[in-house]
Amino acid sequence: MRQILNISMPPNIALAVRERAKKHGFETVSEYVRFLLNLDTDLISPQDLLAMSKRADREYRTGKLKKLNSLAELL
Repeated sequence: MRQILNISMPPNIALAVRERAKKHGFETVSEYVRFLLNLDTDLISPQDLLAMSKRADREYRTGKLKKLNSLAELL
């Protein structure tokens, strides 16, 4: 079962949302918002990205990772 969610926004933002939905080929604003929410769930949070970067740096410094000069060295 679906639920209806209403949001409040200034007219210029509402217009921009409708225009972007149409520009990107969505039939409705709801479809566009659902698409954006799905994209958001795939994003890595800044905190997770920082943690991953710090972990990779530690692994590199301890010799667990090898510095490559090019992508060709990976193959």
